[in-house]
Amino acid sequence: MIRRRQLIAMLGGAAAWRPLAVRAQQPDRLRQLGVLMGLAETDQVLTAATDPAATAAKAATQTIPIIFVVGSDPVKLGLVARVNRPGGNATGINILTSTLEAKRLGLLHDLVPQAPLIGVLMNPNYGPAENQVRDIQEAARAIGLRIEVLRSSTDLELASAFETIEQQHIAAIIVAADPFIDTRRDRIVAFAARVGVPAMYQFREHAFAGGLMSYGVDIADVYRQFGVYVGRVLNGAKPADLPVMQPIKFEFVINLKTAKALGVKFSADLLSLADEVIE
Repeated sequence: MIRRRQLIAMLGGAAAWRPLAVRAQQPDRLRQLGVLMGLAETDQVLTAATDPAATAAKAATQTIPIIFVVGSDPVKLGLVARVNRPGGNATGINILTSTLEAKRLGLLHDLVPQAPLIGVLMNPNYGPAENQVRDIQEAARAIGLRIEVLRSSTDLELASAFETIEQQHIAAIIVAADPFIDTRRDRIVAFAARVGVPAMYQFREHAFAGGLMSYGVDIADVYRQFGVYVGRVLNGAKPADLPVMQPIKFEFVINLKTAKALGVKFSADLLSLADEVIE
């Protein structure tokens, strides 16, 4: 597990290290690259809140090139004028984490098609929260499904939300994309196991931590794309001319060990959609 001090040390080392031969041969090509991330730390999880970090960087400078990774619309965040031609000093990748809730609902409904009520665990203080709720409500209406929004922005509210899930016999839950909720990943997975409720998460790490299933972007591929853009800017490209990218790889991960513990069975059709099955 990487702690804050270790992370800072690694970032600092990565920024400072250069092969001596490169320093000798290309002294005029050396550049300084800053990494700004909003970090939230708990006893067990360290996570990056990229949207606040990107907006803070944009507020700080209108001249230094900024390459961002954000989970919501960069136009609404004020980072770019347009996604196809950003027009300023910033561009990057919109990883769409907060816009995939309807897709997650569809997959969860395929698992429990007879469920009369599905819960949505979300943080009302998260910027895209209203859009997340709207998207899920519209998707739910389209398939005649009732949902219960469970708002949680503190540990106390999180515990209360799972009490509600248990008391109201909510059949399954979507754990919405949000940095605060991500920091409580292990706690939420444990809560879901305790009350015996199937849950859908946003990243594969949740499924590998014991969550039932996840659907979201391939983070490793996102940061490869990010590295390409950093290289292009360092080679002279202007962020104003580089369109905001979107992910090209998405992952649906199923944890069959958790499914067995919950007494949940996946259909052959649903299993066939999975990019990875944890057995």
